[in-house]
Amino acid sequence: MHKETSTNALNRKSLNEECGMAYTLAVIGGRWKLSILGFLMNGEKLRYNEIRRKLVGVSERMLITQLKELERDGLIERTVYADVPPKVDYQLTDLGNSLREILNAMAYWGDIHREKQQEE
Repeated sequence: MHKETSTNALNRKSLNEECGMAYTLAVIGGRWKLSILGFLMNGEKLRYNEIRRKLVGVSERMLITQLKELERDGLIERTVYADVPPKVDYQLTDLGNSLREILNAMAYWGDIHREKQQEE
């Protein structure tokens, strides 16, 4: 992580403020964020362990970090239930749901171009 006053951090901040595409990529970028959003797109709530099982190879620390960032950016909602043992689940917010068309278009584009690359 860069210092907030580093040239790199200032350039990134400036770009994100001036370019909607850069801002969008900054919010949904991250190794696991797109997968998490994709799992939650069908409208159901998923518990932490359900998400972890679906993300083969993710560390607990990384998953927690990615979930916190998605929650901080308003794309997912975390609900904690006062059960014993504690129960936590996640679902998309309205803002997260507003990404549905973009994410579906990205998936479609990726499927088509992956197939083309495999044919070559």
